[in-house]
Amino acid sequence: MSNITCEIEKYIYDLLSEAEEENILLRRKDLAEIFGCVPSQINYVLRSRFSPEHGFLIESRRGGQGYIKILRITCKTPQDMRSHIEDMVGGSIDYMQARRLLEKLQGRKLITQQERLLIEVALKNTDDINELSYQRRCVLMAKLLKNLLQNIILEEEDL
Repeated sequence: MSNITCEIEKYIYDLLSEAEEENILLRRKDLAEIFGCVPSQINYVLRSRFSPEHGFLIESRRGGQGYIKILRITCKTPQDMRSHIEDMVGGSIDYMQARRLLEKLQGRKLITQQERLLIEVALKNTDDINELSYQRRCVLMAKLLKNLLQNIILEEEDL
């Protein structure tokens, strides 16, 4: 992990924690100047550390006065959470992608370690279905993962 990457990430997290709203506006060029790096380094940090899996959405406006808006995802209703899960998983996912997503969800404390391990076992068994094509297995895995996550996360909200 690059030291500058960590510094940029920490700087953005600090700005988010100080913000009164659930979002902040930044300019790539300004951040690049602060950290003495190229704007593509800022793009890398945003893509890898501030994705929906990490609980953020990025809006971008290009051009001279362009900006980056980083929004913290807050799910106020069960429908918001269903939509968030749908967006994170998508229509197709393979086993390794699913594992990475589950680790991120555990890191965000949306699922426990035990829930993550149970889901991984269920998905691994799906991955072993040899009579289905790889593409079909990935579609099946996405449906199963969404169903499991929605039931686990939404059930915990009802408690």
